[in-house]
Amino acid sequence: MNSKIDLVTFRLFVFWYTVGIFLLTFDLVPPPLEWANSVFLILCGVLGGFYFIRTYGIFIGGITVTVIMVFSIAAEVFGVSTGLLFGDYDYNPDFGLVFFNVPFTIGTAWLMVIATTHALVSPWFSHVKSSAIKGFGYVLTASLFAVAIDLVIDPVAFEVKTYWEWGGTDGFYYGIPFSNFVGWFIVAFVLHSFIYVLFHLARVWNKQVHSYWWPRTVALFYMIVFMFTFLCAVNGLWLAAISGVVTMVVARMITNRFNRSHL
Repeated sequence: MNSKIDLVTFRLFVFWYTVGIFLLTFDLVPPPLEWANSVFLILCGVLGGFYFIRTYGIFIGGITVTVIMVFSIAAEVFGVSTGLLFGDYDYNPDFGLVFFNVPFTIGTAWLMVIATTHALVSPWFSHVKSSAIKGFGYVLTASLFAVAIDLVIDPVAFEVKTYWEWGGTDGFYYGIPFSNFVGWFIVAFVLHSFIYVLFHLARVWNKQVHSYWWPRTVALFYMIVFMFTFLCAVNGLWLAAISGVVTMVVARMITNRFNRSHL
């Protein structure tokens, strides 16, 4: 049974999301309200946390959330400090609490990315008998979808909103270095590998579907991709917009095929 906090939290996110799309589309967010971006990222992370904890229990879900937050922030700190993982970049100071030049909200954003890609992809491999094929297929596919999310987020965040800046680079994709996408894949691959191993050891892998949070977490995947795809199109970033459309179409096609084959 869903608690009132689940319902209120998701409805608050939908409200914030809807208002956010309107304000960002017409560039109506004044500088004093840039903190609203941090609230949006925190809400995204909270939804991801609810999905893991409600689906897999407080202990396993809590471990998952903690590892995702700690590892992703540590990876970002390493990246900002060395320029080796995501390229040479710095964050805009409008994202709230900062740890070693990395905003705490980046950890909540990663929590959303990992939760949504896990919820989307894990059912596709639930009936694969070989553990090796199931694990590798899940980890690889979920990691690729995580990179697909980044392909629509970064052009808007970098080109339009300047939420972060890369230095001394001229990447082929809107000036974004290729190493950034490699870094995203590596972080997502490590985290999804951890999730697969942990959930199998804890024997909770087959609990991917929670009646309330699973469909909403999958919907969150599409909502995030749609939001940034739309903003890419509004700002004339057509390659990124096409990438977003392809991501949503491919995800939907695979889901439909999975559903038909397991009716």
